[in-house]
Amino acid sequence: MSSVAKRRKQETNLKIRRSASKPRAVRGASVITLSAKHPASRNWKKITVSGALLVLGTLALYAPVVGHPFVNYDDGPYVVFNPHVNTGLSWQNIKWALTGVVAGNWHPLTWISHALDCQLFGLNPTGHHLSGILLHSINVLLVFLLLSKATGKIARSWLVAALFAVHPLNVESVAWVAERKNVLFPIFFLLGLGAYGWFAKRPGIRRYIPVAVLYVFALASKSKAITFPFALLLLDFWPLHRVKRWTSPSMVFPVPQKTFPKLMLEKLPLLPFCLASAITTIVTQKSADAIPSMSVWPLSWRIENAIYGYAMYLWMGAFPHGLAPFYPCTLLSYWQVGLAALFLLTLGFCVWKWGGSRPYLRIGFFWFLGTLVPVIGLVQVGAQARADRYAYIPLIGIFVAVVWLLADSANLVSLPVAWRTAAAALVLAALSIVTYRQIGFWRNSAVLWSHSLQVTPDNFIAEENLGAILGDLGYEDEALKHYQIASAFNPTDPNALSNLGTDLMKHHRLDEAREKFQTVLRTSKDPKWLATAYRGLGAASDLAGDRAEARKDFLRAMQLNPDSQTDFYNLSRVEAEDNIDKMNQVLAAHPTADGYAQLGSLLEAAHRFEDAEEAYAKALHMDPNLSAAKQALENIRASNGKASR
Repeated sequence: MSSVAKRRKQETNLKIRRSASKPRAVRGASVITLSAKHPASRNWKKITVSGALLVLGTLALYAPVVGHPFVNYDDGPYVVFNPHVNTGLSWQNIKWALTGVVAGNWHPLTWISHALDCQLFGLNPTGHHLSGILLHSINVLLVFLLLSKATGKIARSWLVAALFAVHPLNVESVAWVAERKNVLFPIFFLLGLGAYGWFAKRPGIRRYIPVAVLYVFALASKSKAITFPFALLLLDFWPLHRVKRWTSPSMVFPVPQKTFPKLMLEKLPLLPFCLASAITTIVTQKSADAIPSMSVWPLSWRIENAIYGYAMYLWMGAFPHGLAPFYPCTLLSYWQVGLAALFLLTLGFCVWKWGGSRPYLRIGFFWFLGTLVPVIGLVQVGAQARADRYAYIPLIGIFVAVVWLLADSANLVSLPVAWRTAAAALVLAALSIVTYRQIGFWRNSAVLWSHSLQVTPDNFIAEENLGAILGDLGYEDEALKHYQIASAFNPTDPNALSNLGTDLMKHHRLDEAREKFQTVLRTSKDPKWLATAYRGLGAASDLAGDRAEARKDFLRAMQLNPDSQTDFYNLSRVEAEDNIDKMNQVLAAHPTADGYAQLGSLLEAAHRFEDAEEAYAKALHMDPNLSAAKQALENIRASNGKASR
């Protein structure tokens, strides 16, 4: 070989070695290359700063919520009027939390979190709202950390978490104290996903136990966490790439691969918890009369509503407007169901067709579909067709699919980073403005339900809750109108009937009030509403002067609700009034100082303080030496600012 040929061969080998030493971008693969210019510490610095921005931004956006009061929609029975919660943390309250069921819900960790807030803040709503905002901020941070760790895509993960942080559909979960469960269970749900990633790196029983424990904690916060095993299977496909012969191993988050049947078997230990939660939820909801029968909402309607609901969640995810705490069940037209089905089928076809090279599309779409299954309405619970809070976890899948698709598309056309940043900032700013406005609708009950009536037709829950707040403010005539409308929309709703009956009593329409309470007794099986109906019947009989009937009704109410101080007081007051009548009859025939003193004591027990004062005065007029009567009279006058000087 000539010297020229040798020199050319050496130059060629040198070029090959130089080329091999340079990192090469591989399309479709995520590779993190560490070098002196890009150390791993720089990534952690980016993650730390990005996470801090997400948390601070979330706290700033939701800051107005801390000034809001409780609302008259479950905040009362959940916190304000719940003695097992508003008395703070105690062993007795914790024991109750493990077995207590209110409004058909069993979620002990949620009860404990509410009791902890009462322990720290009492019934000051500021602290309760602050806890909700902090929990949402933690969820936002967890979404970012989990995605960035599993995919190595910090910017994309940050944008997904930011969308989750500022989306208006999540306002209900954060601004509503009674919906604490919806921001509490995702913490354990997301931590469970993180624990699963740790387990996937080196599978073993010691690493599986934290996954199962966190799943149980999520279920103990809200039963909607039941889809957790399904979510783990999705993660096996992407971004963990654990399915052998289906996906290439991940170079960012390397884990050993298994066949799909083995991955299915891996989730079996979680199924007993899943089944236990499902059974508990159905039993407790049935006990609260919250699951309507097929005769009320047949299977055909439930399927139609599910199809329409899926489409509406996607639509509201893209164009959030007209949001309300309650969307009533309505009969859907054929064109609504048909259009929704066509939209879902078209979207599903596109996802499946393009998802081969873009697995995040399929996983994001199936995440959305699957995590909504428990609340999509096939097993109808309550009278709502759908709810904003139900989209809290499911929309994360859509955010991932959209962000990853747009980022890959931007890479294909070499879109400048400045343009990408501007577009993302514009979307986040627009959503933040809508969210800030939506937060304002939660500033009090009157504004919340007035707005709900503007954006949702035939909303009987909004009508009755607006009526309740107007009644509390003293606008009885306006309240009665809303109660009547609510009852007309839903003639068998126990809440609407009870509210209407109570308001009719205030207008001295006792016969009409009794008829409403009797309807509750005929149509409801919930002990809470039965007790309310008997209480209302007792009050109506008491106003009509029929104390014997009132006593019977108050006693029935107390038997159904033994912990009710109101029923105990009503029963005691009626019996006291009977004793007062008997004592008046005795005194009319044989007036004595001791008799008037006893009458004063009975009147005082019945909270008739002016009459008690008069009775004690008569007793002392007849016998000035009655020290007990003299002391009681002085106490009454002192409490009324009438103490003698």
